[in-house]
Amino acid sequence: MSSSLAKLYSALVFGKPSLVIAILLVLVGFFGWQAQNFKLDASADSLLLEDDPDLEYSRQINNRYGIRESVTIAYTPEGDLFSRPELTRLNNLRLELLEIDRVESVDSILNVPVFEDTPLTGISEDYLTLMDEEIDLLSAREEIVHNPVFRNAVISPDGTTAGMLVSFTIDDISRSLLSRRTELRNKARAEMLTAEESQELRQVEADYAEHSVLAADRQHANIATIRQTLDRYRDGAQIYLGGAPMIADDLVTFVQGDLSSFSFAVVILIIFALGLIFRKIRWVALPLACCAVAGIIMVGFLGLMDWRVTVVSSNFISLLLIITISLTVHLIVRYRELRATRHFSNHDKLLRHSVLSMFRPCLYTALTTAVAFGSLIVSGILPIITFGWMMMMGVATALIVAFTLFPAILSSIKPDETQLSPNLSLNLTSGLAKITDTLHTKILYIYLLVVLFSGIGLAQLRVENSFIDYFRESTEIFQGMTLFDNKLGGTLSFDVVVDLPKLEEEFDNNFDDGFGFGDTDDSSDKAYWFTAPKMEMVKAIHQYLDNDPQTGKVLSFGAVIELAEQLNGNQPIDGLLWAVLYNRIPETLKATVLNPFVSIEDDQLRFNVRIIESAEDLNRNELLQRIEAGLQEEFGFEDEQVQLTGILVMYNNVLQSLFKSQILTLGVVMLAIMLMFLTLFRSFKIALICIIPNAIAAGFVLGIMGWLGIPLDIMTITIAAISVGIGVDNTIHYMHRFKREFPRFGNYRDTMFFCHNSIGRAMYFTSLTIVAGFSILALSNFIPTIVFGLLTSLAMLVALIGSLTLLPQLLITFKPLGDETQSSSESI
Repeated sequence: MSSSLAKLYSALVFGKPSLVIAILLVLVGFFGWQAQNFKLDASADSLLLEDDPDLEYSRQINNRYGIRESVTIAYTPEGDLFSRPELTRLNNLRLELLEIDRVESVDSILNVPVFEDTPLTGISEDYLTLMDEEIDLLSAREEIVHNPVFRNAVISPDGTTAGMLVSFTIDDISRSLLSRRTELRNKARAEMLTAEESQELRQVEADYAEHSVLAADRQHANIATIRQTLDRYRDGAQIYLGGAPMIADDLVTFVQGDLSSFSFAVVILIIFALGLIFRKIRWVALPLACCAVAGIIMVGFLGLMDWRVTVVSSNFISLLLIITISLTVHLIVRYRELRATRHFSNHDKLLRHSVLSMFRPCLYTALTTAVAFGSLIVSGILPIITFGWMMMMGVATALIVAFTLFPAILSSIKPDETQLSPNLSLNLTSGLAKITDTLHTKILYIYLLVVLFSGIGLAQLRVENSFIDYFRESTEIFQGMTLFDNKLGGTLSFDVVVDLPKLEEEFDNNFDDGFGFGDTDDSSDKAYWFTAPKMEMVKAIHQYLDNDPQTGKVLSFGAVIELAEQLNGNQPIDGLLWAVLYNRIPETLKATVLNPFVSIEDDQLRFNVRIIESAEDLNRNELLQRIEAGLQEEFGFEDEQVQLTGILVMYNNVLQSLFKSQILTLGVVMLAIMLMFLTLFRSFKIALICIIPNAIAAGFVLGIMGWLGIPLDIMTITIAAISVGIGVDNTIHYMHRFKREFPRFGNYRDTMFFCHNSIGRAMYFTSLTIVAGFSILALSNFIPTIVFGLLTSLAMLVALIGSLTLLPQLLITFKPLGDETQSSSESI
């Protein structure tokens, strides 16, 4: 800090502490009021790449085939599902679900057709269902269970579990705004936007953002209402809810639950750790006060800006807590260190010196931490970008609060009169110094083994996103997703969209077949589309997808073809009969089994493929690539004829993008931090030495994830930035103190022992406090919370040990501060 800024800062903070406290209280009051607008985003779209071309294509496909958002219910009664009382109870549930706002339809075994002995050409609008009293329930059960369209969709293969597809009304406002926004953005990219259209684009973007928030809240309310409805039927039946909207909603629910359940426990453990370390109320209250002020300001700011926290950024408050505690603990330890060694200096002088001497290293730790989290901004995913900005602003807020509130309060209260021993030795840090001194260069060989161990683990690290692995086996959502996988063909799905090649038609549109199909109206044109070669290809593609061991239920027109052949005495169907069937198939069935899968105008097919989420060897990226390449190879399609889309593809794109932007750019982040080291220490040699422990720490944490089989997914992808952000703090503090004390001692060994017992104590206290607080997260039912707590604690410990063993040994070995001027003491 320059002399003029230091004078201005001292005059304000130390000269007018009451004013500083009053300003902070006003800010706390203002942002505390805004905190009521702080919310979590439960929408599935919050985890997607907004500029992903596959996302735009997915929206086009959804519009073309009329795809609605939906959730699925698995209903397993204690009695016989196909008994009249159970069917009546199931129908009552269906009727109640239809009464819920925005529920468009509920499809189940109750409204699927039962053909009995009806011949293929006898299908009409007057088909029977299970609700017809004259139906033979036993034979109907056999027919539905073996129906290729409905098996694993609305009925389990063993006939004991019914699936209910609850579809929501299409949000026309959202689609309209989205369509217009896309149109205007495309024009903007082509630099064809007029001034009026630019203004319209800004307005449409604002309207869509506002409507998306309302839609997400409405969806959350709808899912809550569905759950309440299901609760009334759980007596006598096992009921689970599934589907992408439900999973997204449950992720937020679990995060909110953990925030409310563990926040208090984390604070209690941190209080206990601080009390155990400092044994004075003021040294417990001060860090907590700084954390509270920084937290309220940031939460209020997010509420004011309507920046919604997603499941990805839900750890924001926890990380802000870590950074704030780290800063305040360093200030406390420095102040107490000066009090213990400078008995004749007064309180004000000691406070000024401790704060001003710590400002430069704390500023650089804040800057390097901000750089680490700044790497998230290049992800291209709005929630990740927002998380990066949150953390950068949070780091700045923590720094400002720590260097204003801490000295202002200490200037205002009675000085601490406790007598402190000048012996600053701490068993653990002294022990690490002795180990480093004893092992000497062997420390370097040990870390070479650590690098090798980490490298092997990194080679096993995989990029995967399995939602079922987010929950303990004892949770309802885990059990529900497992049941969907085992009995109803899976939960999450993706679409395979195939543009058919032009095949030679069996007959042309002007052929007079004697059945009235010689007319050239639209209905006849569409009927002629269903030729035998096309249908054979549709069925073959369906069977190819269905035969993949990692796919679940495949929904497509191919299943309808299989059913039609069953009803035709297991005989193939020619083009003429397909034309007859198209005109005779009931409109209600067309809306269910034809329109969602066939676009006659575009000569296009849609196959909806569910996956078995609980499959242990499932790699979604490999599965998607294998299916796309397999269809091209097996059926001779060109690359542009086969497109994979849907929520699973979108999530996979997010993961691959995150991997490239975060893991592969980790070296760039390290380079940026090294440049900051170079600026701070004015030595390339020191900068290079300082970056080594941080690179090893980040690699070790990621390597442990590889060894333990913890995948990099949407929830854990940020751990690299977190590891680097945490690690650089210790490195900067230790190196700054080492460089400052080296001229006094004149040799590296004595300087190491002194630094271990001075700044090393602050590093140890910070790590101990954070590890003690975050270890409680291991009790969560939400696996990402557990992983975050344990990996964060591991990152703290690895960074601490690396800074107190490898870093000093590198300094002793390579002597970046010059030659020693004094010999080492015999004992410390």
